[in-house]
Amino acid sequence: MARFHPANLRAAWWALRTARRTRRLLDRAGLDSALAPPPPPALPPAAVRGVRAALRRIGETCLVNSIVLQAWEAAHGRRRDLVIGTTGPDGFHAHAWLDGDPVIPASEPELEAVRTFSELLRRPAPQYGGAGTGQAP
Repeated sequence: MARFHPANLRAAWWALRTARRTRRLLDRAGLDSALAPPPPPALPPAAVRGVRAALRRIGETCLVNSIVLQAWEAAHGRRRDLVIGTTGPDGFHAHAWLDGDPVIPASEPELEAVRTFSELLRRPAPQYGGAGTGQAP
């Protein structure tokens, strides 16, 4: 799928709106209120390219990015847990990622010195309609 394909652009627009909404909910009401973002529009799974591109460009936290990606994946039939972990007492770091992703992504080089995160919290993916529909039940 081409870089500026309409599906990628729609996915990017959804990701931007959802990230902004997620940030507001996290700030106002905490984690539990932000864990079920609206489902993405019915788009092909390959449009994740637009989602990832949008999230890279807005510079949000790993937690917001993980919540948005978790919603995209769940709407496309790939339910993955959101994991939040911390490091030991010799320099506290916290990080959020989706189960199965590398714990230290290349996009966060400041975490490179941190070798292990202890899992602090795990949240299952929201349930949406059928795989790839992008529609709520």
